[in-house]
Amino acid sequence: MRQRVDIKESKTAQMIGLLILGGVLGLGLALEAGKLGSRDMYLWGSIIGSLALVSIIMLRYDEFMAGLLVAVHLYIDWYLALYVVALGMALILLLSFYLLRSVRHPWVEPRAIWLWGLLLLLTLVPAIQGATNFYDATYYYPNLIVGALVIFWIGAVTARNGVALRRLCCVITAIGALVALHTIIQEVTGTFLLASSHYDTVLNNVSNYQIAGSDAHRVGSFFVDPNWDGTFLAMMLCLELGLFVECQSFAGKVCYLAEIALTVPAVLFTLSTGALIGTFAGVIVFFLFVGQAVYRIVLPLLAVAVIMALFILLPSHLLLQAQHASGPEEVMLRVGAWSTALRVIAAFPLTGVGLGLYTYLATSERYRVPAQTIPLAHPHNSYLELAAMAGIPVLLVFVCLVACGLWYAWRNWLGADIRTRSLIGAGMAAVIALSVNSFSINGWTLPPLAATGWLILGAIASPLLKKTSLRTTGE
Repeated sequence: MRQRVDIKESKTAQMIGLLILGGVLGLGLALEAGKLGSRDMYLWGSIIGSLALVSIIMLRYDEFMAGLLVAVHLYIDWYLALYVVALGMALILLLSFYLLRSVRHPWVEPRAIWLWGLLLLLTLVPAIQGATNFYDATYYYPNLIVGALVIFWIGAVTARNGVALRRLCCVITAIGALVALHTIIQEVTGTFLLASSHYDTVLNNVSNYQIAGSDAHRVGSFFVDPNWDGTFLAMMLCLELGLFVECQSFAGKVCYLAEIALTVPAVLFTLSTGALIGTFAGVIVFFLFVGQAVYRIVLPLLAVAVIMALFILLPSHLLLQAQHASGPEEVMLRVGAWSTALRVIAAFPLTGVGLGLYTYLATSERYRVPAQTIPLAHPHNSYLELAAMAGIPVLLVFVCLVACGLWYAWRNWLGADIRTRSLIGAGMAAVIALSVNSFSINGWTLPPLAATGWLILGAIASPLLKKTSLRTTGE
């Protein structure tokens, strides 16, 4: 009987792999055709990709489709600058979840739906005020407000039980491993695979993120900015640790260890101090919520082994990390950006200056402190950014939404079995890593990072996990 189940799961995995491969090849063909100006290639590529994605939705491979949104947000919307493709896919996916709901695939509303409604309402006026150009109009309200609710909702519906949560984490970490590998290749070879010229001007303006006083450059993969890349990889490391602990097979543990082995040096290659701090914060939270007592011994030993390996294999990068973290100009600019944002918040405490990078750039110049030596379009702090652009009430609602999500995730953790506890704890750790990082960068206010965070938070806070645990315990 077990052999039949294994064969069935193997065939299912093969079918999923073929569908995803077809979708990726089709979308890739369409994107390449767009660059070359070939209408026929673009048409056929779009048809192949669309049919494959529709097939995945109709066959109810929910976790794979939900996880795929992370890749679309990162590469297509962010790196290729198409902005709203992932939002369109997410809306279609959420609608399909509702229309195809069943006993096996139940429909559920997200937690604290009234808070989401309040966020949509409070940000409407700042969004209109800040939408002075197409970029700002698509950046904030569609992606970071409406998109956050939709992605959070998808996470809640997708995580219908512990098995579905594990599959979703597997898809997300597989994408994370590819980003880590891409980061390592960029660092080691200097080659940027699947490159686009969209951000060439940005990279030139920042000297390709060269470390002051050296010839070394920081790498950011498809995020472009190394700080964003480091934040994403810190979140992935937390999920990979959760999957490693949850997995019971030797081959599976080796696979997740391989992902961890890719992610750790990739985080270091970004030379992001905030990412390292976020990583430590996430690992500590995961240690507290690991769910299995034996791993309270294993994890510190693993951490010591990783640190020793880094000192032996990558001592130069550790020195560069220390040099970058202690750079006075970097610290002064961050403090100056925060001080300017606080002055803007004091001047516009209720409504902010408008949800837009250009609006903030223009308005904040009147309040810029001397420590902020250059004009900035955002204060390099997601919480100050929300308060300065949309007002303190919006910031409070946002913090309440994240806190409520973590609270309900903790409630799910209390009622879950040992294996599922590891996954929920890993999700909480990933969200904490993003939240801590957002004090030094715009983590929660960058679309690909925010989408990943809300998807994870929605999944671990899903009411369906609570119902499943109650049925399991017979309550």
